[in-house]
Amino acid sequence: MLDELLEKIDKNCTNVNKDLIIKAYNYALSAHKEQKRVSGEPYIIHPVEVACILAEMGLDENTIAASLLHDVIEDTDSTYKEIGQEFNFQVANLVEGVTKLGKIKYKTKEEQQAENVRKMLFAMTKDIRVILIKLADRLHNMRTLKYMSVEKQKEKSKETLDIYAPLAHRLGISKIKCDLEDLALRYLHPNEYYDLVRKVAEKRNERQEYINNIIKELKQKLNETGIEAEIEGRPKHFYSIYRKMVVKNKTIDQIFDLTAVRILVNDVKDCYAALGMVHTMYKPIPGRFKDYIAMPKPNMYQSLHSTVIGPQGKPFEIQIRTYEMHATSEYGIAAHWKYKEGEPKNAEKDFEAKLAWLREVLEWQRETSNPEEFMEDFKIDMFSDEVFVFTPKGVVINLPYDSTPIDFAYRIHTDIGHKCVGAKVNGKIVPLDYKLKTGEIVEILTSAVPKGPNIAWLNITKSNQAKSKIKAWFKKEKRHENIEKGKEIVEKESKRQGVNFGKIAKGEYLESLLKKYNYNSLDDLYVSVGIGALNPAAIVNKLIGLYKSEQEEETSLEELKEQLEKATVKRKSSNSPGVKVKGIDNVLVRFAKCCNPVPGDSIIGYITKGRGVSVHRQDCENVRALIANDGSRIIESSWEDEQGRKAEYITEIEVRAEDRDGLLAELMEAIIDTKIALYAVNAKTSKASVAIITIKLRISDVEKLKEVMRKMRKLKGVIAVYRTKN
Repeated sequence: MLDELLEKIDKNCTNVNKDLIIKAYNYALSAHKEQKRVSGEPYIIHPVEVACILAEMGLDENTIAASLLHDVIEDTDSTYKEIGQEFNFQVANLVEGVTKLGKIKYKTKEEQQAENVRKMLFAMTKDIRVILIKLADRLHNMRTLKYMSVEKQKEKSKETLDIYAPLAHRLGISKIKCDLEDLALRYLHPNEYYDLVRKVAEKRNERQEYINNIIKELKQKLNETGIEAEIEGRPKHFYSIYRKMVVKNKTIDQIFDLTAVRILVNDVKDCYAALGMVHTMYKPIPGRFKDYIAMPKPNMYQSLHSTVIGPQGKPFEIQIRTYEMHATSEYGIAAHWKYKEGEPKNAEKDFEAKLAWLREVLEWQRETSNPEEFMEDFKIDMFSDEVFVFTPKGVVINLPYDSTPIDFAYRIHTDIGHKCVGAKVNGKIVPLDYKLKTGEIVEILTSAVPKGPNIAWLNITKSNQAKSKIKAWFKKEKRHENIEKGKEIVEKESKRQGVNFGKIAKGEYLESLLKKYNYNSLDDLYVSVGIGALNPAAIVNKLIGLYKSEQEEETSLEELKEQLEKATVKRKSSNSPGVKVKGIDNVLVRFAKCCNPVPGDSIIGYITKGRGVSVHRQDCENVRALIANDGSRIIESSWEDEQGRKAEYITEIEVRAEDRDGLLAELMEAIIDTKIALYAVNAKTSKASVAIITIKLRISDVEKLKEVMRKMRKLKGVIAVYRTKN
């Protein structure tokens, strides 16, 4: 495996210190030792495969070293400080960045998903290479997804299509994007995927013969004109065909560009010379020519595209680009490291300019509190088609498809957008909701006395950048007016639904509402309603739901306190350390069996009806559901400081390992070595010969638990050790 990795580095990378790579490999091999993946393979295969993917992309030595080590902080005893001292802190920072992203657990709830995406965007601003490692990690995981359960396959595939493939697309890494999409399609729609594979294969020979004849003709003509070129056929990836069939309702026989012809040349002038030659040989189809060399896509993609009528009257697509453009189309932002040695001094500034879109995304996402809106905007921003228009001075401006002059104005400058009163396209006055088309020259008409944007612009703009700037203006310039307007709209909606607004607009309900929509104050929420950024019906429905929930299950803090003062609290007489519940003394506390919190865990309380306060770990999935249902019952809780008392709690862990003789005995030995009391054990073996062992332990604090789990992870054949969450 190491030889294969070093061979890929020699072939694709420049100035890589191979001693650093070998050292990282040996460190990872030692750290992961006998750990195995769910497939039963040695764990080290995964980080090496991730490193190979990045080596193919031509990345630098620190990134490749970090990819080999990307799981050691999370899955072994290695620390950030140790990695920094052993290698360097640039490597350590990359490993820590990937570790933090690895801890993100995908949820179907839009709120959780939106938070995950935000974390990734912030990680990208610190060092884009963190995401490159994460994309390579996801690609290898998708390649080995067959070993997971069907439910997990679908969950990971949906996450891949929603988040990781769009990110790869926006970074210009088409090689990873296409592989991720095809693999996700295979698990999300297996019947359609394999049917498509079969249909494409049926006519492959016929199609290949057709393309080979075209390549032969092109080579002959290029040789005659003295243009050095490499020509190849490029099969379309399956997900792209599937999308075209679904969106355009076509059969596979109606899709003509299943294979395209790609011409690679040495420089830009040869690109245009080759294009002229192609158009003399085959008749171009009007409206199907795109010049992405003069007007590159935001993800740095450059190429000439033309669809022509080939032999037998069959259309086919032809792409013409330089070798360097081809590397950028395959590896996008990662090509920066591949060609770094030969780049001019201002290359770093150019590189930062290529990431300007990321700063724009972060800018508008701060203005978007609604998670569903955020995710929808994110997908539009990542995957939407573009139009390319010109300023009167000939500067190319790229915008999302269907953009209007207002989008154009705000892309030029915020003040131009605010002062916009009209627009000219190709010298003619057009309405502000006019849909811009590629190649048009746009001129914005401004007022010397700006009135600011119109609220209706939010409905006709397409770019998230323009929307966020319009919303920001209304929030700042007309805040008081919009507070009153928003409040009036919400009260009218409440009246429409036949509810007294004063009854449902209680402090605790409003506080829960502000948390849900991520607002600091009620005025901020009213402003969003006033400018049309938040649906008033959603607010009223949420308040009604909270009101009804309290009516159905009414146990206030005061009532709970009164009930408990009359009762004898067993906790005080037990030998276990207590829990402090904010604002209440002498409270009945019980520990949730779903997550089994122990001293040292971060905890939170939930007020139940008639059973006191139920204490959960803060990372317990049930707590998230309780907060979503009724956040007003959540109460701050913490462990009491009772030094000298050796309290014990029962907690549960699960061990998954390769089934073998002596495994259970070795696990028991690890428990004895740590001096932890065993409470119960249950073991079974799956069809895949994986031993699943559930162990209940009596422990006094979480550090002891972590120690025994570390010992277990080091045992031969152990795949995973984790605390259970029922």
